[in-house]
Amino acid sequence: MYDLNAICEEVKKIAIDAGNAIMEIYQNEESFGVTHKKDDSPLTIADGKANQIICDNLAKLTPNIPIISEENKEIDYSERKSFDYAWLVDPLDGTKEFIKRNGDFTVNIALLHYGKTVMGIVYIPVTEAIYSAIYGEGAHETVGGKTTKLKAPKFGMKDKGIGVVCSRSHLNEGTANFIAQLNEPEKVSRGSSLKFLILAKGEAHVYPRLAPTMEWDTGAAQIILEEAGGKVISEDTKQPLAYNKENLLNPYFIAYGNVQ
Repeated sequence: MYDLNAICEEVKKIAIDAGNAIMEIYQNEESFGVTHKKDDSPLTIADGKANQIICDNLAKLTPNIPIISEENKEIDYSERKSFDYAWLVDPLDGTKEFIKRNGDFTVNIALLHYGKTVMGIVYIPVTEAIYSAIYGEGAHETVGGKTTKLKAPKFGMKDKGIGVVCSRSHLNEGTANFIAQLNEPEKVSRGSSLKFLILAKGEAHVYPRLAPTMEWDTGAAQIILEEAGGKVISEDTKQPLAYNKENLLNPYFIAYGNVQ
């Protein structure tokens, strides 16, 4: 067994180191070095540098735990399916937001145990806020050296004016239909895994994601939201999102704060 509390403290340091490397590049737009992947999604030098820092340090911290990262070559499922523990890493979640320089990007590191997230760390480099959760031990936010426990406030889906996390300008049909059923909802727009964090903090209430995402986009933030009283439910199975699947693409899902 691993001492998850001790590991979590070390992983926070790793996330901050990666965030510092990201911010060095963020300060100089000319150094972004933007390229594009096969799916036309953007990639910057910051993605690669942060990934190197995280993977090198996780390998030192837990040499027996394999790493699944957005920026690493994908490990074949024939090998992955035997993993008991695995790290799930998005070194720079919100690359498009990074390029836009709007601050809505994060460093995401999750620890999986048999397909379930048991630890999650999300670091916001611009604000230097760090969020963490360990299964069964609650979710926490640390800003300026002060740590507070997160507890999402209770709400009902029929409540008037609940906050819905979505794009203000580009809604697909499924998301528009979901929102149409709500009672005078307030649209809230944020990038990256911040969408989950604002649910955990009670700054919004529901996040319908009826469009593609990958496991590394959601793993770390999911457990933070869950430990704050929320949930992330697959539209297909009505069960919590599972991880280290044969296909690392997530199903469509809806994330809720503390819905009653």
